Amino acid sequence: MKKISRNYCFLLVFIFSLCIQAQKDKNKKPNIIIVLTDDQGWADVGFNGATDIPTDNLDRIAKEGVIFSNGYVSHPYCSPSRAGLLTGRYQARFGHDCNMPYEGENDASVGTPLSEKMISEALKEQGYRTAAIGKWHVGDHTDLQPNAQGFDHWFGFPGGAMNFWGKPDGPLKTIIRNGKKVAQEELSYLTDDFTDEAIDFINKKDDKPFFIYLAYNAPHAPDHATDKYLKNTKHIEYGGRSVYAAMVNGVDIGVGRIDSLLKAKGIKENTIIAFLSDNGGRKHHADNRPNRGHKGMLFEGGIKVPFFITWQNKIKSNQVYENPIISLDLFPTLIEAAGANSAKETQLDGVNLMPYINKKNTSKPHEKLFWRSVGGFEYAVRIGDFKLYKSAYKEKTLLFNLKTDPFERKDIAKEHPKKIAELEKAYTTWDANNIAPQWVDPHPENVIKEEKQFRAIRKRATNKPK
Repeated sequence: MKKISRNYCFLLVFIFSLCIQAQKDKNKKPNIIIVLTDDQGWADVGFNGATDIPTDNLDRIAKEGVIFSNGYVSHPYCSPSRAGLLTGRYQARFGHDCNMPYEGENDASVGTPLSEKMISEALKEQGYRTAAIGKWHVGDHTDLQPNAQGFDHWFGFPGGAMNFWGKPDGPLKTIIRNGKKVAQEELSYLTDDFTDEAIDFINKKDDKPFFIYLAYNAPHAPDHATDKYLKNTKHIEYGGRSVYAAMVNGVDIGVGRIDSLLKAKGIKENTIIAFLSDNGGRKHHADNRPNRGHKGMLFEGGIKVPFFITWQNKIKSNQVYENPIISLDLFPTLIEAAGANSAKETQLDGVNLMPYINKKNTSKPHEKLFWRSVGGFEYAVRIGDFKLYKSAYKEKTLLFNLKTDPFERKDIAKEHPKKIAELEKAYTTWDANNIAPQWVDPHPENVIKEEKQFRAIRKRATNKPK
C-alpha cells in the first residue's frame, strides 16, 4: 500500500512538473513570421474562394487562426505599402508615397529613413534575432538596407522586381547575403531559395526567439516558374494564369515546408504566422474578384488583400474577422505579443488586434482609414461603411456605401454632398500630419495612360461593321 502511495505521489509530481513546463512554454515569447507576397490577388488563395490555384497549405494554416475578410494595406502598390507595414504607420507621415526611381542605385535620401523605427528594431529590443529574406524595396542604398534597419540577417535583393533565377542585372537586381553578392550558381529558383534561407535561419542553434520577415517576390512579374510548380497548375487552360498560379503554388509549398519544420521542432504552437499580400493583385493574370479594380487603384481591389494570422497558443482557430483592419496593425500586435507595450510607441498608427480577435474588445479597431498616393494625386477615406475615392482614373470623386454596395458598383456622390464634405474634411485633417512626397514616380502618367486605353477599348466595342 505504501509502495502504491509512493508511486502515486511520484506520478502526481511528474504530472505537476509537466504542467509547469507546459505553462512556461506557453508563456515564452512567441516566434514570429510575416509572410508577404507580391501583387497577389484577393481570390488567389483557396481561403478566399480560389478554385483553380492549389493553395492547400495556406488554406489549412489560415483555418488555424483568424482570416480578415476586410484586411487592407496602406497603399495600392509595392514600396509605400511595405514602408507602412514595416514602420506601423502611414508612410505619408515620412513622405514615402511612391516607388523609388529604378535608374541605378538611389542615394540614402530615397527610401524609408533610418529615423523611422521598424518592427525589426522593436523586436530586437525584446530579445529577438531577426531576419529579412526576399524583396526589400524600401531603400536601395546600402545605408538603408535591412542590416541597417534592425535585421541581423539579410538575404534577398534591394529593388522592386527581379528574375526568379537569380541572374544579376545591376545593383537593384542582385541577390545579397549580409552585404555580399551571392553567386548565381548558389541559387536555383528564388521562391525556393527564400524558403530554404528561412528554414536555415529557424534551424540555427540559438536560445532567442526569432522574427522572420519573409517577403517573396512571387507572383510579381516576370512570370517564371519551375516544371515542379507548373505541373500543379496544368489544369488551368489560360497560359498566363497557369504560370501565375504556379508562382503562387511555389509560395504555398514553401510556406508548407516551413510549417512542417515548426511542427517537427515542437514550436508550431508558439509561433505567430501572419500572411498577406503587399497590395491588390496586378492587372494581368491575378484575380481580385469580387472586388473592383487592381494594383495601383484605390478601389477595394487595389488595397484589400488576402490576410490571416495564426498563433495556436493564443488565437482560436476557424475565425473570420469582418471589421476593417490594416497592415499597420501588425507592428503593435506583434510587439505586444512579444511582451512590449505598444502604447509607448507613440508614432504608431496601427492598433493591437489581439483584444479584438479574442473578443475582449467588441468595438471596431478603426472607425477611420486613409490612403494617399503621390501626395494626394489620388486619395481615399473610409469612415464606417462609407468610402470616398478621389479617383484620377475616373477624374472625379466617388462615394460608396460598402455595407449595401461592397463591390463599389454604384457611385452615390451626387446624392450625398454632406457625406462627401464630411469625408473630405476628415482627409484634410489627417493629411495635415503628413509631409510632401520626398520623390515621385510615374504613377500619374501611368494612370492617365491606362484610363485612356480602358475607354478606347470600350468605345471600339460599339463600332458596328460598315
